[in-house]
Amino acid sequence: MFIINHRSFFFWLTGLILAAAIGAIAAWGLPLGIDFKGGTLMQVGYANDRPDVATVETELSVLDLGAVSVRASGDSAVAIRTRTLTPTEHESILTALSENANTTELSYTSVGPALGSQFTNKALWAIAAVILVIVLYIAFAFRKVPPPVPGWAYGITVVAMLAIDIIVPAGFFAAYVHYTGAEVDSLFVVALLSLLGYCVNDVIVIFDRVRENLAKSLRENTKEPFEAIVGRSISETFTRSVNTSLTVVLALIALIYFGADSTRNFALVMLVGVVAGTFSSIARSAPLLIPIARWLNKR
Repeated sequence: MFIINHRSFFFWLTGLILAAAIGAIAAWGLPLGIDFKGGTLMQVGYANDRPDVATVETELSVLDLGAVSVRASGDSAVAIRTRTLTPTEHESILTALSENANTTELSYTSVGPALGSQFTNKALWAIAAVILVIVLYIAFAFRKVPPPVPGWAYGITVVAMLAIDIIVPAGFFAAYVHYTGAEVDSLFVVALLSLLGYCVNDVIVIFDRVRENLAKSLRENTKEPFEAIVGRSISETFTRSVNTSLTVVLALIALIYFGADSTRNFALVMLVGVVAGTFSSIARSAPLLIPIARWLNKR
């Protein structure tokens, strides 16, 4: 009952976290990578000492490539982003960089502008489709839930919580890219879709326990207050939610420290989202049913 008795504190804390995330997105934005905008991204490794970024930019400035972004990648490589290159321009970059150093091309990705725009539209449709399916599922699953909160209110609560669970890791990533130079890529979208599925599962477990306890109270005619039922439901599922999240968090931490560079951003977004989603399901979603129930009773 601690969470229920102090739900106002958790609601205010949620508001502060949400405001910080939205502020980060508004201030720094989410720069799109080549998966969405199109262009070329290549990584070049140096066998000996890697030159500084300014030196690499100087070596490439004579090639007439337009706007070129160069940033350090790891301890011995650089990541170079340009417009979509022709095969000749690609070779000219490798030649220019190898004149004064022993270099090796580590990776090369090129996406046309049309394909990037198409991928952006598909990513947005995928997120919208997942949210729609979730709403329809919850509306069906909780259509016969006992009062005082109707099934559609459970669905609205879940959608509101999912929106927060997506905005918070997106705000974290906006701050992260501002200080590291990372960009939004396809794995970022995969992380958001994964979080939608993970977070809604955690919320539904608690909501389902609320529904079971409401039905039990009606059968036994105990006339237990709705607040007490919600609090008991949270207590009964608390250990399960925390233990499940902890196992996921440990796996993500291992992926961050021991995994490949290409999956590190994905793991970071997932880590923040899982922690935020666990907090959301325990401290926000079920407690939010109480003010909704009071509002419906007044009406």
